[in-house]
Amino acid sequence: MLILLAGIFVLHIISIILLLVATIDNAWWMTNDMATDIWGRWTYMNGAWNYTDLPTGSHYPQDYLQAVQASSVLACIFSILGIFVFVAQLFTLEKGQRFTITGIFQFLACLCIMIAASIYTDRFHINEQFGWYGHSFVLAWISFAFTFISSIIYFVLRKKTA
Repeated sequence: MLILLAGIFVLHIISIILLLVATIDNAWWMTNDMATDIWGRWTYMNGAWNYTDLPTGSHYPQDYLQAVQASSVLACIFSILGIFVFVAQLFTLEKGQRFTITGIFQFLACLCIMIAASIYTDRFHINEQFGWYGHSFVLAWISFAFTFISSIIYFVLRKKTA
C-alpha cells in the first residue's frame, strides 16, 4: 500500500507541475513568429521576442479570456491545496474517511482545467488558418486527464484499509 500511496503522490505532483506549466508558459497558440498564451502575446521582430498585450475585440473576447485565466488559476490552486490535504488526511483521519476531500479538490481542478481548455478551443483562433496549438494547450489537456485519474484513484483509495 505504501508503494501505491507513493505512486499517487508522484502522479499528483506531476499533475501540479503540468497545470503550472500550462497556465504560465507562453505556448497556447503558435505561429512561426508569434506565441500566445492566456496572459499575453510574444512576437518575433528584429531578431528578438517582444511581449505585447493580447488583442481585443470580437476576435479575442475579454469575458471568455478572463474565464480561461480564472479557470486555469483555480485548477492550480485546487490541485496544490489537494496535495496538502492529502498529506494531512494521511495522518489524521480514520481509514474509511481518508482521501475524500483530496479527491474532491482534484476533481475540481480537473473540471477547472477542462473548462479553461474547452473555452479556449471553442472561442479563440477559430478562423485562423496559419498556426497550431502549442505545448501548453496540450499540457492543459494532459493535466485534465491526470487530475481526473488521480481524483478517481483517491475516491477508490478511500475504501482501502491501509
